[in-house]
Amino acid sequence: MDSDLKESIYITELSKCVRCGSCKAFCPTYDEDTTEAMGARGRLTLLWGLSTGQLKPSKILNARIFSCILCGACSGLCPPGVDITEAIYHGRSLLKNTDKKRLYLRLLTRFSTKRPKLSFRLLSMTQHILFPYLLKRGVLPFQPELPESPLKDGHQVYTVSKKKGRVAVFTGCIVNFLYPHLGESLINILQRLGYEVILPMGEVCCGVPLRTLGLEEEAIELAKKNIRIFSRLNVEAILSLCPTCTLAIKVEYPKLIGEGIGKAMDISSFLVDKIDSCHSPASLREAGQASLVTRHYSTATYHDPCHLNYGLGIKREPREIIKNIGIDLIETEGERCCGSGGLFSLSYREISEGLLEKRIEDFKKTGAETIITSCPGCVMQLSRGVKDTPVLHLIEILKEAYCKRSNK
Repeated sequence: MDSDLKESIYITELSKCVRCGSCKAFCPTYDEDTTEAMGARGRLTLLWGLSTGQLKPSKILNARIFSCILCGACSGLCPPGVDITEAIYHGRSLLKNTDKKRLYLRLLTRFSTKRPKLSFRLLSMTQHILFPYLLKRGVLPFQPELPESPLKDGHQVYTVSKKKGRVAVFTGCIVNFLYPHLGESLINILQRLGYEVILPMGEVCCGVPLRTLGLEEEAIELAKKNIRIFSRLNVEAILSLCPTCTLAIKVEYPKLIGEGIGKAMDISSFLVDKIDSCHSPASLREAGQASLVTRHYSTATYHDPCHLNYGLGIKREPREIIKNIGIDLIETEGERCCGSGGLFSLSYREISEGLLEKRIEDFKKTGAETIITSCPGCVMQLSRGVKDTPVLHLIEILKEAYCKRSNK
């Protein structure tokens, strides 16, 4: 998109805001800090001042605009329909050169998204020295444990003897490099359902980490690469275990480069009506077959990932899957962001920790034996907050229930 046209659209979006404050209702950062500029309305007002020349870039302005967690809770609440998330993204791109606080984070993110395999190898070799050091210095909120190898290694096709269909998987960085077992679980289930699975060569980062730091041009480059790779595939759907990736490639790419991956789907939407009725809890009880899931995790509570809930509008499907595999689902009193927000948790540790603590309290009130969510980033964040309750991705529960039942 022409830069002048993009700027014109941006200013038009900002001018729609009537300062009603509806966007503040579910803003997680405003919940933690009720300063006006820590809510969506305040941030839009600041960006309007910046775009009209009334405000100049400054440390405090940068702090307010980059403190948005980009959860998307506000966008659906705006009566005039301001695309608040896109306005924040664009505002950050305007401020990136004056934002010194995240300078090194930008350098590292640029490097890791351009050279992900090299970055993984370097971190693998140094993790037992580097991660404890960064944790001690307060740079990392926790100490990650890298797997021996990533999920993907070039172009991979997982065939089945009786093919029902063909799907591709958009792996995403977290699943590929931190939680490859989640990808393996998805592939296992899809094959058992009769689907040939493709992990195409050349997939790159969805670009969201770059956009959150204001690096729009770099994100555009990655988006175009992903479009070239996935648009050529003859598949029924392109599945992802990460709602952020799904939201980016399906919803945000058209705004960013004018074209998205329309076949992109969250796994719960794809799988909810494909689990064979012969594997339902009722039929298994009649056959005298016990599920390991229902034995160990008879009760669970579900955490809605922000991008799945607010961005993709998916709430029913994961809950239906959980109930259908025989787990008693106990809902929390309300919805709340876990405070992850990807790179947000690195830049705004105090807010992130505050949101996490409140969410954990919500879970404790349910008395559930496990916490289930549909986002690897949420799994990572929530696992830091609870030590006595398992935090599992939906695909882990589904694999254990479905695949072990299928083996009976």
